Amino acid sequence: MIDITLPDGSVRQFEAGATGYDVAASISEGLARNALAVRVDGEVRDLHRPIDQSSNLEILTWNDAGGKMAFWHSSAHLLAEALEDLYPGVKLGIGPAIENGFYYDIDLGEGRTISTDDFPVIEKKMLELAKQKSRFECRPVRKAEAVAYFTEKDDPYKLDLIDHLEDGSITFYQQGNFVDLCRGPHLPDTSPIKAVKLLNVAGAYWRGDEKNKQLTRIYGITFPKAKELTEYLERLEEAKRRDHRKLGKELELFAFSEKVGAGLPLWLPKGTALRERLEQFMRKAQIKSGYLPVVTPHIGSKELYVTSGHYEKYGADSFQPIKTPNPGEEFFLKPMNCPHHCEIYKTKPRSYRDLPLRLAEFGTVYRYEQSGELHGLTRVRGFTQDDAHIFCRPDQVKDEFKKVIDLVLYVFRALGFEDYTAQISLRDPENKTKYIGSDENWALAESAIQEAAAEKGLPTITEYGEAAFYGPKLDFMVRDALGRKWQLGTIQVDYNLPERFDLEYVAPDNSRQRPVMLHRAPFGSLERFVAVLIEHCAGNFPLWLAPEQFAILPISEKYQEYAQQVYDRLQGEELRGSIDNRDEKIGRKIRDAEISKVPYMLIVGEKEQENGQVSVRRHGEGDLGSLPIDEFIAKFQSEVAALMK
Repeated sequence: MIDITLPDGSVRQFEAGATGYDVAASISEGLARNALAVRVDGEVRDLHRPIDQSSNLEILTWNDAGGKMAFWHSSAHLLAEALEDLYPGVKLGIGPAIENGFYYDIDLGEGRTISTDDFPVIEKKMLELAKQKSRFECRPVRKAEAVAYFTEKDDPYKLDLIDHLEDGSITFYQQGNFVDLCRGPHLPDTSPIKAVKLLNVAGAYWRGDEKNKQLTRIYGITFPKAKELTEYLERLEEAKRRDHRKLGKELELFAFSEKVGAGLPLWLPKGTALRERLEQFMRKAQIKSGYLPVVTPHIGSKELYVTSGHYEKYGADSFQPIKTPNPGEEFFLKPMNCPHHCEIYKTKPRSYRDLPLRLAEFGTVYRYEQSGELHGLTRVRGFTQDDAHIFCRPDQVKDEFKKVIDLVLYVFRALGFEDYTAQISLRDPENKTKYIGSDENWALAESAIQEAAAEKGLPTITEYGEAAFYGPKLDFMVRDALGRKWQLGTIQVDYNLPERFDLEYVAPDNSRQRPVMLHRAPFGSLERFVAVLIEHCAGNFPLWLAPEQFAILPISEKYQEYAQQVYDRLQGEELRGSIDNRDEKIGRKIRDAEISKVPYMLIVGEKEQENGQVSVRRHGEGDLGSLPIDEFIAKFQSEVAALMK
């Protein structure tokens, strides 16, 4: 007999060889009917795979991320089966599940293409196959057998994959007549797949290498109910309306120029006002928290990044060195601010009394992203970080870490991000070669993060292999208004750079000790943060942040002088806005202000001029009536104060 421990802590006994389905059925018929996969000791497995030893077990349904991954992985196999049926001779690459759906990379051969016009036929075939309720059968195969199978099938990409696998670790999955090289896990059978939508088609180099052949990548998503697909497609349409690239152009926030270069954004006046407001907000919060502002150059000597380790990790994939007239002298565009801040720390001797030392900079850094990975403001080659580095004693690490958590949460509240999870990103225990530093320092750093997150009561998840190369980190994963997950804000504990730069402080016993370094960026990249914020609020920025907070709309030319008086009064209170003096009807002016998402429209005509008032309209709400100017200012300031609590 084996003991199965369920998530609620209860323990049930089964004979060895029982399956996840058996466990689900012992709990309820409904759970067994809805079960898609099972998590055994942290590993997601097929629902019908035998369990041979006592384990912790969780039944996964459509409501669980692991259940969705099994569902979409199985759907990728269903897509491949449909393609083989419709396009004889197609060569298959890989077909994984992704965060929302799945894709499959294929090689159709010379002269054949697939476009979105072909999707309805493929979708119909997938649904036909799903209705056959074919079981997903897993079987281990010898490497020689796998090679023989895909050689006969003439599938070169599968053979390439097999070449990198060890004998004894290879499995095939089969549903119906379709066989694929795969580790799983999968659904019990194809029947839960009730709604199918192929989303788009793109090019993808085999193994992500531009030197290899470009394959066709087909993206899709599936659901157990047609209603859920309809809701998802509605969210997709809303996402298109909120696309920061579209709104950035319409609201005149930023632009890109081929002559300037791909991935290098140009901030327009309104976008610059937005960006500067964010910077001012953060600077004010940092000064209150004891940070000292610094400024460092956009370039640095190659030796600086050799010392920090950034050259070893990023040098080959970064912008190439800048050579000077002096032979052998090389500089790099700054990929990180932290090495520069280490050198600032070293400008004079430090005592334990000087710590913590908090250095903050809005520093622009440069990284050469592949052209295919560039995407609006979310993935660029030059971006500004709200970067800060805290140098502290080991006994101060936890308290400093908790103070940074408070700062990050303050930022989220002010900008309307309420749904978030803190991801504790640790190093991969199976592949430590990707990281620098001793096991002892890593253990100390990881412990400090876990304890601080627990003491602040943060909702957390733990991800192995997601740490920075120099230390573990706490990443804040935020869900926006559409339910999409973004990584915003990060805090990292680093025992390694202080060693590499030989940083010291004099302890109370006059010994020389090594400080600990915290890396911290609540916004992360300003560019990426603005992109996420635009899409989260659909361009309707919080009142305190809006580049243009009001628009004064005179009914006719006769009231332009009064409009100017109102403008001067509001500007004197540091409100930001403009006067629309165009020779247009007031209805057109209101519509244009609504399209531009100006929070307040102040209409002025004869009655308003006589009474010293403004007629107030709120974007998206309509007419709020007439108010004396001082009352409007008080209302405005009260609204801002409430947002900034």
